[in-house]
Amino acid sequence: SPQVQPFLPQWLAQPKRVQKRIKDNLCPIRDVPGIHPRLLKKLQMNGIESFFPVQAEVIPAILQSASNGYLMGRGGYRPKDICVSAPTGSGKTLAFVIPIVQVLLDRVVCHIRALVVLPTKELAQQVSKVFNVYTDGTGLKVVLITGQKSFAKEQEMLVQKKVTGYCSLADIVVATPGRLTDHINQTPGFSLTQLRFLIVDEADRMIDDMHQNCLNQIVKAAFQVQNGSGSNMLFQRTKPGPITAASSCSPQIPLQKLLFSATLTQDPEKLQQLDLFQPRLFTSVYSEKNRDGTETEQDTNNKYTLPEGLSQCYVPCDLNSKPLLLLYFMLKMKFTRVLCFTNSREASHRLFLLVQAFGGVTVAEFSSRLPPNERQRTMKEFEQGKIQLLISTDATARGIDVKGVNYVINYDAPQFIRTYIHRVGRTARAGETGVAFSLVLRIQERRFLRMLRDAGIQDIKKHPVKGNSLKPLVQQYEGALCKLEKTVK
Repeated sequence: SPQVQPFLPQWLAQPKRVQKRIKDNLCPIRDVPGIHPRLLKKLQMNGIESFFPVQAEVIPAILQSASNGYLMGRGGYRPKDICVSAPTGSGKTLAFVIPIVQVLLDRVVCHIRALVVLPTKELAQQVSKVFNVYTDGTGLKVVLITGQKSFAKEQEMLVQKKVTGYCSLADIVVATPGRLTDHINQTPGFSLTQLRFLIVDEADRMIDDMHQNCLNQIVKAAFQVQNGSGSNMLFQRTKPGPITAASSCSPQIPLQKLLFSATLTQDPEKLQQLDLFQPRLFTSVYSEKNRDGTETEQDTNNKYTLPEGLSQCYVPCDLNSKPLLLLYFMLKMKFTRVLCFTNSREASHRLFLLVQAFGGVTVAEFSSRLPPNERQRTMKEFEQGKIQLLISTDATARGIDVKGVNYVINYDAPQFIRTYIHRVGRTARAGETGVAFSLVLRIQERRFLRMLRDAGIQDIKKHPVKGNSLKPLVQQYEGALCKLEKTVK
């Protein structure tokens, strides 16, 4: 039977298209309208001369929606919410950092006006680092809350108690959901009533997990009635609705939501939970140039876009040959800077011990078993090329910007298309090239290929490796297994 097409709201059905080819469509930073000279200077100091297509489209859109500072837009209109669906490594972080810092440059009183919520500590650290670079010297304060410091310490960073009441020490807060919810509920003086921007990065994961509750709590806290001092009453927010005489007489701070993801759900019901206001969707799709110079838009049912410079292969194999295949790629094919994914922490750990016992490959594991400082050190060594092979789980690597990954190896074939997209998107970032290999058990092969085909991914090549190529490794491998059994005991 034909599949029932869900009814797509117009904003999903007719998004603003963003060029997908990064390198061919760079836009000099001076050509993007409305960016403050201070920020242009900062960008250049950081070696950024041009914006990626996503940045060139999204930055002006956010700036324009805040052209009246943080109060209601022109004529009392609320700014529209913005959703951005663009491949991994296409520069989403700067696309919100630049406009937010610019809108807040003139602020007089410190209040939390921008809140960025991310699913993992690593991502939150990464984003707060970028904010720190661009707020440096502006007097704007960025506070990172991920539970890496004690709760009391975080409270001290967020609010200060004065005779007149509490005052905020943060303009921009970058947070993970659990810790943020704790502060909303338990930190006196932690107020989101002046919040102007709510940025949800890796939005699909934030909607899927338990985090929906967190998002609801943020919105509730943003519209809380403040009792007490009169000055606050002036800016009392009303829940969005028709503009009434009462609601239009006092200037209001609108709350604008900015959602970013490589795999933004197309499911209208899911997006409805986010209660978006007249949203605009920016998405990058392939556009192919024909011989005569006209462009043909490819089928927009390609739900997911992958980086331009990515080649994809899969290797049919059986369970016993998987470790040998990995060693073969590392030692015989001399792969370097390989990020290797397994489906669990245990699998990661075991594989790490095995490769270590085999010898000849500098290997490390990257998993939530390790304390954050060790993870950072590992990441640094990998980027410097001191570690050839990094074995990781999905949770740890999602959204992480690792410099110079040449190969992604799916040691365990991913079960969901989103997992596949996020893993292979760790390579071929920012217009570079990269290769993704998936080791696929023969019993998984049909399902795996169908999953990719359904997502509109057709250019994956079969790359069989003959048993003879693995033979020379077997003896040493069995030795490594024995060694491993001893250590495990």
